[in-house]
Order: sequence, then structure tokens, then C-alpha cells
Amino acid sequence: MKILFVGLNYAPEPIGIGLYSGDMCRAWAAMGHQVRAVVAAPYYPAWKIADEYRGGWKRTVEQGVDVTRCPIYVPNPPSGAKRIVHHLSFFASCLAPAVRSALGQRPDVVFSVAPSLIAAPAAWLAARLGGAKCWLHLQDFEVEAALATGLVDAGFAGRTGTWFERAVLSLFDQVSSISPQMCRKLIEKGVPAERVYELRNWADVDAVRPGDESPYREEWRIETPHVALYSGNIANKQGIEIVLEAARRLRGRTDLTFVVCGEGPNRATLEAAAADLDNIRFHDLQPRERLSDLLSLASVHLMPQLPGAADLVLPSKLTNMLASGRPVVATAAPGTGLALEVDGCGLVTPPGDSEAFARGIERLLDDRALAATCGKAARNRAEERWAKGPILERLDRTMRARLLAAGSA
Repeated sequence: MKILFVGLNYAPEPIGIGLYSGDMCRAWAAMGHQVRAVVAAPYYPAWKIADEYRGGWKRTVEQGVDVTRCPIYVPNPPSGAKRIVHHLSFFASCLAPAVRSALGQRPDVVFSVAPSLIAAPAAWLAARLGGAKCWLHLQDFEVEAALATGLVDAGFAGRTGTWFERAVLSLFDQVSSISPQMCRKLIEKGVPAERVYELRNWADVDAVRPGDESPYREEWRIETPHVALYSGNIANKQGIEIVLEAARRLRGRTDLTFVVCGEGPNRATLEAAAADLDNIRFHDLQPRERLSDLLSLASVHLMPQLPGAADLVLPSKLTNMLASGRPVVATAAPGTGLALEVDGCGLVTPPGDSEAFARGIERLLDDRALAATCGKAARNRAEERWAKGPILERLDRTMRARLLAAGSA
């Protein structure tokens, strides 16, 4: 197949959507497909473009993928209004190269990832002008997540966003999302069931392996027997303040260190709020090739999430947490996608309840048999549901079956 990918986030962004988009495009190239990618200059999670990517449009070939990187506006810190301008800037900068690539390559499929939903019409237009089918993949429901986290009010802006979302969803030949709950939400928003596909994010189960002793323990001079680890983006959708509240509640435990490993717009605020705590440490994101070492540092992984966001986004960091074979404490309402994924692999506590969150951490630290059982179940679940190879191979088969006429690939 000839595939044109259009997406805001792409490798070498170390976490989140960019990591998955990069993996997917490289996998397509390894399968023998001709792949072009029109993406933004990398900026996430620091919300800052590195010097080597500044300037205008840059075209390179990276691991078999023809990549065009587009200049964008990156706000720091990113407010609600500034985020909209941020997404609009990608739409403006990606439109011409996406259309030019479609007319030159004549792809079979144009595959777009949201965020950014605002830029998705550029991918749709490129597909129509290039005679291709178009696929939209939603990593989260941006409009509802913005409403749930207070970035956008429920008035005119919220109504406009909801209308725009439904209009964009109706344009695409195929629409996918990352969990059963999010796929059901697509159908509720008017996408016909036969056009909906579940495309999970994946764990790198070969690279992330359960380990006994992490080298980070010595490097970071952690002397307590136990570590409660949060690793990932530090932003408004995570509800990470509950980690500080739990650390404050458990500061009397001399056997526990909290470690927050990540970057994002809320990190400075979080560090300032934790200035009086001696049982919590902050570190930058670590290289991807050391992810297994980092995750094996945890006695327990922490997965906070704001109320109302559990079925709007399924945190990508969960996949490798499970692969590490360590138990998880998550905040989610019963029956939500996150709660169901964690069930049996750790403990789920009510969103915003720091006392219950702290108790969940303590229970897994004190009941090592329960922790071992949950950790083993987590690894098994990662291998059964989240392995990268089978997920991407199934996507390839589905793209051929649903979008391509016989003999066109």
C-alpha cells in the first residue's frame, strides 16, 4: 500500500501520541508499504521545539519513512485559547504539504491522528484530492476532555467544538479509537458501527520486561525498600496533584519514596507544592531504551486521572506499566475503561479521593502476596491484549480489507 500519514505528534517525541505514531509508520515501512508522514516539529512533552527542528518545513527519510516536519506555534504554558491557536497553526502549515504529497504519491490511504482534530480536515482534503480513502484515529476526545478539565467552557466554545467534532467524524471512511468505551462513544456521536475500529495503543512487551532490581535505585540514591512511581506527562488531564496529597499522607512511612519522572506544563507548579515533602523526588523523562529499567524501579505504579476523563482518554502509559509486571493504583470510577483495564492488575480508587489513593498504595506495599499476584496478572494482560506486533498486524489486515478494493494494494 501507499500510505500518507498526517498527525501533529510524531517521533522522536518520547511519550504519548508521537511515540505510537512513529512506531506505526515505521512498522508500515517495515511491512513493505510506501509511507509518507506530514507531521509537526517535535515539541512534546516539554512544549518547546528543539533548536535542530526550528525554522521552516524540513523533509527527511527516517527509518524508511519520508517525513515532512511542519513549523507550528507552541505555547508555553498552554492555555485553552492558546491550544486552539496551536492546533490551527498545524492545520495551516500541514495543509499544503499534505495535499502536495497526496497529489504526488497518489496514496491508497490517508491516515490521520487526533489530536489534532482541528487539522483532520487537511488530511480529508488531501485524501479526496488524491483519490484515497481516509482513516481518522482518535487518541482522545479533545472537546470533552477540554470541557472536563476546564480548558474550555460549556458555552459557545463548547457547543462550537461539539458541532465541529461531529462534522469532522462524518467525513472519514473509517474512524478508530483506543478502547471499547471510546469506540462506543464514537457510535454515540453518529459514526456508523461498521466504520468504527478499535486500535489499541501497545506495550513493547519485548523491550519492557519484569526486573528484580533497577539500576536507577543506585543512580538516584534511593534507599527505601519501596518506590511509588509516576512516569509520564505532567499536565492538566492527569490529575497528578493527588500523588502529592498521597505523599503528604504517607510521609510517616520511612520505607517509601515517591518518584515523579516526567515533564510538562505543570511540573514547576507541582515541584513548588512539594517543597516541604522529603519523601518525593522529581526526575526528567528517561531515554526510551531505558524504559524497562525505569519501570522496574516501582514497587507500585501510580495512574491518577481526573474525574470525568476516564472514558475520554485511556492513558498510554498504562500499557508499559502492565508490561513491567508491577501492580498499579489508578483513580477511576467503576465500569470505566481505565477501571476495567486495571481490574485484577492492581487497585482502583475513586478519582480525587487522596485518602483512598494513599490506602491503596499502602495495601499493595504491605500485602506483598497481593502485589505479586497483581503484578503477574499485569504482565499476562500486557502480553495478551497489548503486544505491539499483533496489534499492528491486525491493523494492516483491516486497512486492506475495509479500505482497499481487491487487488489495489
